Amino acid sequence: MTPSLTLGYVPGGTPAKWARIWEQRHRDAELTLIPVAAADATTAVRDGDVDLALIRLPADTSGLAVIPLYDETTVAVVPTDHLLSAADELGAADLDGQPVLIPADNVVVWPDAPGLPVEHRPETTAAAIELVAAGVGVLIVPQSLARLHHRKDLTYRPISDAPACPVALAVPAGQQPPLIEEFIGIVRGRKPGSSRGHSEPAPKRTAREKTLAKQAARAAAGKVARKPGRPKRR
Repeated sequence: MTPSLTLGYVPGGTPAKWARIWEQRHRDAELTLIPVAAADATTAVRDGDVDLALIRLPADTSGLAVIPLYDETTVAVVPTDHLLSAADELGAADLDGQPVLIPADNVVVWPDAPGLPVEHRPETTAAAIELVAAGVGVLIVPQSLARLHHRKDLTYRPISDAPACPVALAVPAGQQPPLIEEFIGIVRGRKPGSSRGHSEPAPKRTAREKTLAKQAARAAAGKVARKPGRPKRR
């Protein structure tokens, strides 16, 4: 049976780079990418629907080991002709008084977020994007989701003082199978052939050990090593 690995990833997740590296290093082991909803990502790992997953934090990570990867910038999505689009960057205060859409699948955790929540909560971020285009309100999302749902009549601006949106890799807790360990190595930037299981680097030598090593090298080259401090004969 051909070895394989299944990687779940939330909307906006970008596993393509790691998938390319995996293909280069492990042509004999297929990596399957499976999109999963942000709310279901950790459950998918616990239930064995996927071997590991790119998730958004915070999340219920009980029974899992979590490896932080990066933090995403939080942005505000607005129509291209909206007043807020005139600025290159926004602050939370710029959103005061603005109607803000909060979809049911919202992933931005921002206590006391600015703006006036719109009473209607669209089921998905995609549905919320449609309402932004219709002028109903502003949408606050991680930058990758703004890019995922890009359209010509909308734009987005970073919010400088908004909380970041962390992305992490979730795997089952405990000893990892070799393929999962290999993928963890890829996301951590390990070079081909390196492994956590390899021996530790040799300890640093003392100054005395370095001196003796140099003397031994000179002797091997046919030179006589002089003792430190002895004057050279003329």
